[in-house]
Amino acid sequence: MKISHTISITLMGLLLMLTPLLGVSETRNPSEYFFQDSFNDLSEEAEIAQDEGKTGVLVMFETDDCPWCERMKDTVLNQAEVQDYFRQHFRLIGLNTDGDAVVTGFDGIEVSETEFALTHNRVRATPVFLFFDTEGQLLVRYTGTTRDSQEFLWLGEYVVNAHFKHERFSSYKRKRKAASS
Repeated sequence: MKISHTISITLMGLLLMLTPLLGVSETRNPSEYFFQDSFNDLSEEAEIAQDEGKTGVLVMFETDDCPWCERMKDTVLNQAEVQDYFRQHFRLIGLNTDGDAVVTGFDGIEVSETEFALTHNRVRATPVFLFFDTEGQLLVRYTGTTRDSQEFLWLGEYVVNAHFKHERFSSYKRKRKAASS
């Protein structure tokens, strides 16, 4: 009995040591580690991003019953590497397209989350990721999910390194995929 307990503890320790080698990455709650607390004043968020030397503001639009939004949160936005990269480069705000919380747009106008999503940003399906610079100008719009966390990191690099100025994300992604093979 004592020997099998010792072997179990040893095997568990070995498994924990091998976990990083197996490609299993650390996961954390995206509500706490991806999205940042905000009063939904996007001009203020852009100002904070600028003061912190960040590229801009990333707004994720979602709905409560969106399976694709949940998939992004459960498989991509929960990855520590994704959280750390995006927090380094962006202010990260989550908005609910069905919500009634007040959002102050880059133009200073206060509207509900729903109106901001539908009227101001033409969000019709979720998730939608809008990348804004620190002046409030839309840089990139990405609708839907990414295949995995690597593709989402490539999307971040695509914006941070301004590849959107001269190529589409699909082309950039193809190049990155070929380079990593």
